[in-house]
Amino acid sequence: MKFAIMMNPQIPGSGYAAEENAKARRPIGRDVASYQKLLDEVREIAVHADQIGFDALMITEHHFHSEGFEFSVNPLMVLTDLAARTERILLAPLGLVLPAWDPIRAAEDVALLDHFSKGRLRLGVARGYQNRWMNVLGQRWRTAAARSDGSASDTRNFDVFGEILKIMKMAWTQDTLRYKSDVLDYEVPSPYSGIEGWPAAEWTRAFGAPGEIDEDGVIRAVSVCPRPYQNPHPELWQPFTISDRSIIRCAQEDILPWMFTPNPDEHAKKARLYQEECAKAGRNYKLGEHTGILKVVGMAGSREEALEIYGKGMQKDFAAFFGPFGYLEVLRKQEDDRHQPITPEKGDFARMSEVELALLGGPDDVKRGIQRMLDRMPDLEWFGLFMQGQQGVLPLDVVKRNLEMFATKVIPEFQD
Repeated sequence: MKFAIMMNPQIPGSGYAAEENAKARRPIGRDVASYQKLLDEVREIAVHADQIGFDALMITEHHFHSEGFEFSVNPLMVLTDLAARTERILLAPLGLVLPAWDPIRAAEDVALLDHFSKGRLRLGVARGYQNRWMNVLGQRWRTAAARSDGSASDTRNFDVFGEILKIMKMAWTQDTLRYKSDVLDYEVPSPYSGIEGWPAAEWTRAFGAPGEIDEDGVIRAVSVCPRPYQNPHPELWQPFTISDRSIIRCAQEDILPWMFTPNPDEHAKKARLYQEECAKAGRNYKLGEHTGILKVVGMAGSREEALEIYGKGMQKDFAAFFGPFGYLEVLRKQEDDRHQPITPEKGDFARMSEVELALLGGPDDVKRGIQRMLDRMPDLEWFGLFMQGQQGVLPLDVVKRNLEMFATKVIPEFQD
């Protein structure tokens, strides 16, 4: 098994853990000094993770977070900065929200980071669930935030995601690209009939890609440069796959799904569906192979101490900010009224631990939690540590100590 850190950074001093400071600097997401402090912490954690043996570092994409959460408006740029500071750790935007991107620009930027990192890139791709920014940045494609409810709006987002990924793959794998989309108002070249009057026609004819330009000097296709460092492109990942529809498409496209399904038995069911669908496409994975799972991890001398250290800030931030988006549903127990939503009051660390979203306690407690997953999926490939509520809430030395304890006491038991 391999181990990753899911950075969901927040500006230090934002959220309920430092309510007075957050209000005094409102909107703290635009406070320059606070933002610089965030960048310093993210860089220090990334270098630390690289040095102590974590296999990958993952960063989200979100926009307009004036409240101070999830700062990475462009994870490719953030990871470019971190690529220059690290040596071996894999770097993964998890994920690049495709319905908010131009496919050619995305393909180019991904290829650049793949070169900058010399193949350390793993590309997470996502649909985007936050309507405050997705409705703004997705308007070009007449799409809004994903709702995972099978509605017409959700299906449009699903289709746009798939089409943009298709065009990106074509840009990476074809020396010349000529395509007219029936999903998006998008054509390459534009106009699709050809671009006339290209001044450098003779130069392109001599040195460009075959098929770019015809005998009359008309541009008939384009060549997207550079091609990725990895052939044919970086391995694709997708967060956080829960719906069967998304899992099936991951299998069809050979995308590694990261799942946010706390209960080991439920996760095993999703992994089995993925395994079965991959087999239909001729890829025979073992149960759990080519999948990842995300958990909150808080390590201390005991479970009680871990609850005390990690529970104070995270439960409020997670419940208050992410709860209304539906994330509290992962905390649902069998005895909960299925007709009633999980309230923020129930979103504490104790319940996170009870439903196994969080693994808390000493090294042995955490190892037992991982082993319960491996008992059901012996070939689980990736385990991710969810950092929300640690970085930005707890002192940096506490965060680094938690990571170091995990790296030295837990990873050696399970690492490939």
